Amino acid sequence: METKLAIFEQKEIRKIWDPEKWDWYFSIVDIIWALDVSYDPRNYWKVLKYRLINEWASETVTNCNQLKMKALDWKMRLTDVWDTKTVLRLIQSIPSKKAEPFKIWLAKVWDERINEIYDPELAFERAISTYRKKWYSEDWVKQRLKSIDIRKDLTWEWKNRWVQEWLEYAILTNEILQSWSWLTTNEYKNLKSLKKESLKDNMSNLELIFNMLWEASSTQIMKTRDVNWFDECKIVSKEWWEIAWNARKELEVKTGKSIITKENNLTWKQKLENNLC
Repeated sequence: METKLAIFEQKEIRKIWDPEKWDWYFSIVDIIWALDVSYDPRNYWKVLKYRLINEWASETVTNCNQLKMKALDWKMRLTDVWDTKTVLRLIQSIPSKKAEPFKIWLAKVWDERINEIYDPELAFERAISTYRKKWYSEDWVKQRLKSIDIRKDLTWEWKNRWVQEWLEYAILTNEILQSWSWLTTNEYKNLKSLKKESLKDNMSNLELIFNMLWEASSTQIMKTRDVNWFDECKIVSKEWWEIAWNARKELEVKTGKSIITKENNLTWKQKLENNLC
């Protein structure tokens, strides 16, 4: 399951869709923060948890689910989560003027997910709309959506070969990135002055194309060979590094420019705004 972000009144709430239980799971501390009831959501939840045990939800609170979600430092950490039904009960116990708008928002989030399951094209349309609002060009949006599609193929192959999610996925991703950029994920993000932002969302067209090429190549190699488990997949991820490096350098010699750039979405947005002024 992948951590996703939902936005309620400009505040991010982490969520995960469980296809087996057919429900969303939301981070409890994120919800408390979004409802503006405390400057310290974690402590508020700690106090509220004990109060709820004595009121109506002793078994529910005691058996509170914990799922790994991306924290601010981008590490996967166990986080208290509740499903949609229990979140609605939680809101009843939190005095907030935003409670009713939050219920409406929650229903909307759930409805969007159901519609996207029946019609996956809706998810792509929503992604396109989000990127356009962030000032991305149409060409870039097309490349980004293609990169998402290629990434899904790659992770599907990893999953079928018993590669463990989170840590092993991150290591293999890092190997592919280094094969053509010679930068680790953290080094690349530091170069672009990023913190918790998505690296791919801040890549140029060429950067996306090169990364897609080697993710797609790794996928194809796994499909044509009997590759299984993490160690064998790691060998595949590193296999074409010389070809990747030579292709990059040849293009850079002909264009006189480095494929790797410090620019990110904020600098692109600023350039566009300056041109419009």
